[in-house]
Amino acid sequence: MKKMVSVLMTAILIAIPVTPAFALTNNDTVKEKAQELAANMLSDYGVSGLQYAIMDHGSIVLSGSAGVYDKVTNNPITKDMMFGIGSVSKTYVSAATMMLADSNQIDIDQPLTTYIKDFTMADERYKEITPRMLMNHSSGIYGSHYGNSFLFDDNDTKNHDELLVKLQSESLKSNPGEFSVYCNNGFQLLEILVERVSGLSYSEFLETHISKPLQLTSTQTPRDSFDRDRLTKTYFPGLDHALPTENANLIGTGGIYSTAEEVSKFAEVLIGNRTDILSEKSAKAMQSHEYRKGVWVSEETNTINYGLGWDAVRLAPFSDYGITALFKGGDTYMYHAALTALPEHDISMAVLSSGGSGSYNSIFASNILLEYTKSKGIIKEILPEKTFEPPMKVDMSSDLLAYSGLYGTIGHTVNLEIKNGEIDLPSLSYGLIPPQKYVYTGNGQFKNNEGNATISFDQPKNGKTYLKLNTYINTPGLGQTVAVTYEYQKLDSNPLNQSTKTVWEHRNEKNYYSLDEKITSMLYLSKSLLAKNISVDMNHGYASGTKIVDENKAVNVIEIPTLNGRDAFDLNFYNENHKEYLKIDGQSYISEDAIQPIYEGNDSFCIIPSGGQAVWYKIDEKSANRVMNVETPLSGGFAVYDKEGLLVNFSKATSNHSVVLPEGGMIVFGGNDGDIFKINLKNK
Repeated sequence: MKKMVSVLMTAILIAIPVTPAFALTNNDTVKEKAQELAANMLSDYGVSGLQYAIMDHGSIVLSGSAGVYDKVTNNPITKDMMFGIGSVSKTYVSAATMMLADSNQIDIDQPLTTYIKDFTMADERYKEITPRMLMNHSSGIYGSHYGNSFLFDDNDTKNHDELLVKLQSESLKSNPGEFSVYCNNGFQLLEILVERVSGLSYSEFLETHISKPLQLTSTQTPRDSFDRDRLTKTYFPGLDHALPTENANLIGTGGIYSTAEEVSKFAEVLIGNRTDILSEKSAKAMQSHEYRKGVWVSEETNTINYGLGWDAVRLAPFSDYGITALFKGGDTYMYHAALTALPEHDISMAVLSSGGSGSYNSIFASNILLEYTKSKGIIKEILPEKTFEPPMKVDMSSDLLAYSGLYGTIGHTVNLEIKNGEIDLPSLSYGLIPPQKYVYTGNGQFKNNEGNATISFDQPKNGKTYLKLNTYINTPGLGQTVAVTYEYQKLDSNPLNQSTKTVWEHRNEKNYYSLDEKITSMLYLSKSLLAKNISVDMNHGYASGTKIVDENKAVNVIEIPTLNGRDAFDLNFYNENHKEYLKIDGQSYISEDAIQPIYEGNDSFCIIPSGGQAVWYKIDEKSANRVMNVETPLSGGFAVYDKEGLLVNFSKATSNHSVVLPEGGMIVFGGNDGDIFKINLKNK
């Protein structure tokens, strides 16, 4: 489960800005530095195409690009090429919501049920959720429904259409408004809110009320009609040609396409300069320090501090200069984006890319914007990076031993022991900080050997105990990131009776494979995105970070503000026809024990069952190293993975219907009800 969460955090997460790795000499220009850094991103950070723009007082003052639109033709990126902007899309649906408030069609502090009458949940607290809570991530909703949302050449609205139904059976992880933690579902609900109140589809609303007034001809959604050839090509490791068009069909959350110039132009709305579209009052409200309304870390120097739609409204390192900086990052699977705005100076910058990550785009934006503000005389010099020394261990009070015990985060639990003033911790900050030892240095703090990561224990007003991380992370050749987050929550042990323990022991380290994902889904590029691995902490009664309730159910108990409490889930197991299944977020998965080897004979058929669920097969020694040729229906497709879970072939991405089967690997077929695949196996 943790691997799944980590991948998704990398794919659809907040991008984190950083301080610059180096400053300009007096003879350099902002343009030259942008070109230099862009070249570095292309050579060292997996970026194939990059586009950037700075707007200052309503005029584009820098517009550049690097890399190629298509690796085959080597056509360069131009300012008119389009990219997916991922979660930067959240600022658009937030602005749309505030526009409805400007026209007195909604009140963002009234219950959401006032405007979406059929919004219900299995937890009565849902009635307290307001549009404001959706925009500041404090609704208490578990997090994200990613199923059937990222599709190749497919703008199916299945994810959008089923969201309210799926939420009907779900609980909340906290009281609405209690604390903020990143939540994609909130912005999907805002999309529905805009549609219900305005009477327009969300795409129509954007076109009518944002794109036309701003003359944004390149800002589109998967539901719009436009020239898809304008979208910059995307690539996946191991595949030697461009992928089909990526459609992020959770549009309010992350589905908009645009250009860097048009994103920076839209920022004029967000910083209050286009009062014909959004009032200055609403723009200011979006910049309010919403994160402080609930439980939060005490440190002010941070890259995460939510406003309404913004990831940060007091963004470091700009806060070190006394500059208010707003930030929103975004990642889809293949596109990455960053938007940074300095509202007091009417400056904004957008950076979009194919490949790489939103974090790299954020580094780019922070570097160039600091240099730009220096060139304008807004700041005198660019501050050097923080430096650190190895820690000096001191004697620790025995009182701190009480913090030893069971801790959990989304996806897993860990037993932490403080011994002799030292504590061994697993990887932190989603793997950016490797597993290592921390030693006590006084004032309730433990530090790693480099001295750049500080651990402490915090007990805020909600009565929970959290392990807090305060760290500066250096990205070689790019810069330094500061982040303060709660990483783990202290948990109570949950003893199991023997019968329950026996059932869960059988599930430990078992994989369960997705059945409901459309075969056009981009998740088929990696088996890890389709598999749920169940890790059971038998001694404490937890499974993949969830608390075991009975033989077939485990529920979320994690209530961590900032980031690490995002995308919570429950585990629900059931049996049909002597096969075990798992249901998470309304999606079904089949146990690896129920999956049979593919028929080793020369000719066979695979038929998609009623309901359209995928069909999985194992590749045993009888079929391994043979050539599989598949006659595939138009609506169908298949994917093959090796024993390590790496993609060998995905027909919807490659159009290849012949593959050598790797021993120990797996095959999955998907399509519509009744689709028939004709399979032929032959020796090489």
